Order: sequence, then structure tokens, then C-alpha cells
Amino acid sequence: MLLRDYKTSDCPAMAQLFFDTVHEINAKDYTKKQLDVWATGSVDLEEWNLSFLEHNTLVAEMDGKIAGFADMDHTGYLDRLFVHKDYQGIGIATALVKELELRAKEAGISRFETYASITAKRFFEKQGYMVEAENQVIRKGIMLVNYKMLKDC
Repeated sequence: MLLRDYKTSDCPAMAQLFFDTVHEINAKDYTKKQLDVWATGSVDLEEWNLSFLEHNTLVAEMDGKIAGFADMDHTGYLDRLFVHKDYQGIGIATALVKELELRAKEAGISRFETYASITAKRFFEKQGYMVEAENQVIRKGIMLVNYKMLKDC
């Protein structure tokens, strides 16, 4: 596995990975309607690119393909963490989070925050994050549950 910094040219592949991962991996915890409003298949690539460029964004590659990505802003907020459906359970998410946290610690950040899906909650607990609150998000009239999670270092 190769971890590297994000490049603008990665954005379309990352948007597709996001869609595929949500619809395949999160299907065990969310309904089809919930998945459809979460990952519509229509991402504003310009907006995503700007966000990735403003954040500390890492890409994991396996066999020359993007296998996962994650981004953290400059306050310690871990915004997105997605691993390709074909590369689940082999340590990619752990490597991405650990590297983002290391970089944040080097910048003086000692508290991390994320909003984890039902599917990702157990992963974040294993990384030392604690649930602060259950969160309900309404998108197009459909409710999605996730968890505000915190980690102090």
C-alpha cells in the first residue's frame, strides 16, 4: 500500500469510490432510500477538489489504483474516510487515520472529531474515538443516523 498526498486529478476517481463504497458497504446498515440521498452519484467535483486541497487529504493506492482516501481539516475534524469495496479489512482505513492524526499532532492538534456512520462506528471505537452523541441528519426528507465521535490525544 502506498499512502500519498491528494492530487486534483484524483477527484473523479474518489467521487466514484465514495458512491460505490456507500452503496455496497453501508447497505447493511442503511436502507436503499438512505443510501440514495447520502451518495446520489452527483458530486460537485469542483467543490470537493477545493475541500480536499484545503484539508490534509491522503490517498491510499493498491496495485496502482485508488483504494481509499481520507481528509482532515486544520482543526482536527476528520471529514471523509472511504475505502474501496474491494479493499476492505486490510488496514487501509487504519493507515489513513493514523497518518492524518500524526500530521495533526505535529501541527499541535490534540483533539480529533468525526461523524461516523453506523457502519464506521465500530472502526472508530477501535481507533480510540468515543461517541459523544447520536446525530440525525435529514436529506431530502430522509433521516440518516450517524455518531459524533471524539478522540483526545
